[in-house]
Amino acid sequence: MSAADIRYLRLALGLGRRGLGRTWPNPAVGCVIVKDGRIVGRGNTGLGGRPHAERVALDQAGPTARGATAYVSLEPCAHHGRTPPCADAIIAAGIQRVVVAIGDPDPRVSGRGFAALRAAGISVEIGSCATEARYDLGGFLSRMTRGRPEVTLKLATSFDGRIATASGHSQWITGASARRWVHSARSRHDAVMVGAGTARADDPSLTVRDLGVEHQPIRVVVSRRLDVPLMSTLARTASQVPVWMCHGPDADANLIEAWRGLGAEMVPCGLSGRQLDMTSVMEELGKRGLTRIFCEGGSALAASLLADGLVDRMAGITAGFAMGAEGLPGIGALGLDRLDGAQRFDLVEQRALGSDVLHVWIARSPPGVLES
Repeated sequence: MSAADIRYLRLALGLGRRGLGRTWPNPAVGCVIVKDGRIVGRGNTGLGGRPHAERVALDQAGPTARGATAYVSLEPCAHHGRTPPCADAIIAAGIQRVVVAIGDPDPRVSGRGFAALRAAGISVEIGSCATEARYDLGGFLSRMTRGRPEVTLKLATSFDGRIATASGHSQWITGASARRWVHSARSRHDAVMVGAGTARADDPSLTVRDLGVEHQPIRVVVSRRLDVPLMSTLARTASQVPVWMCHGPDADANLIEAWRGLGAEMVPCGLSGRQLDMTSVMEELGKRGLTRIFCEGGSALAASLLADGLVDRMAGITAGFAMGAEGLPGIGALGLDRLDGAQRFDLVEQRALGSDVLHVWIARSPPGVLES
């Protein structure tokens, strides 16, 4: 595969990233169509998953697509849904060659897109930029292969890993640049999640602000007994920006109806001992189509996610001061006796955000994906 092929495929990946947080339950795909060394069509998956990236690029290319090469970040779909298969559209447009980063593990596709293209005499090449594609499409791949969304755990802490003083004071640990990054990260996820304790203590809005972004992520609250005030910011704005309340089977029926009346979607989940079973929570959210969740704490929820092996990425923002042992730790008790019992993550990014430091880590066991 030539350097030009890789360049165009990376352009397709970049187009796909524009849709992160906006296309669920569908993947955020990008497509570039090139003929005689000139880009004649480009597209990314639309809001809510329609139209597909290939359809947008083909419409832009028009008749010039005949004999061209299509670069796509994910295997073109081969099933009839709300729209005809993209593989059929590529064939009908007369595309001569298709270069794809990774296969689609969706059982409705899973190699069928490649097979349809090859059966039509189209040259298909797979595998370049696969690592980048898996990183970008990790949420979709996770939902397809594990039945749950990909989870990013964000912690903004002091140098010694504290998220609040002993009195509960926490605003602001990090600076304006870090907070802007958090809003940008929220915009790239399907949902922002917090535990009931954080919802009560901080009364957050969990919206994307000051970026000119109109689309807002789902706001998910994990609260077994729905013990979040009905006059909280989340409750008062549930009719304008979606709120999903993950609750236990023993939640008060009157509170369920009260939240539903405010416009919230109720998500009943199973228990693990005295707490919500976070695996059940993630499976329920996956059933509802979520692929990427940005968890902003608190410490108990962070510990539960880590203990159950549900954290796929960690994004830490560390400030240059210490609170001391009396401060509230960013992660609650995990009950580890030995270090070899801790899940390990690999560093993939680190940089300054103003006077703070961002460090991003990925779990060493990412979701699987069909290669060919």
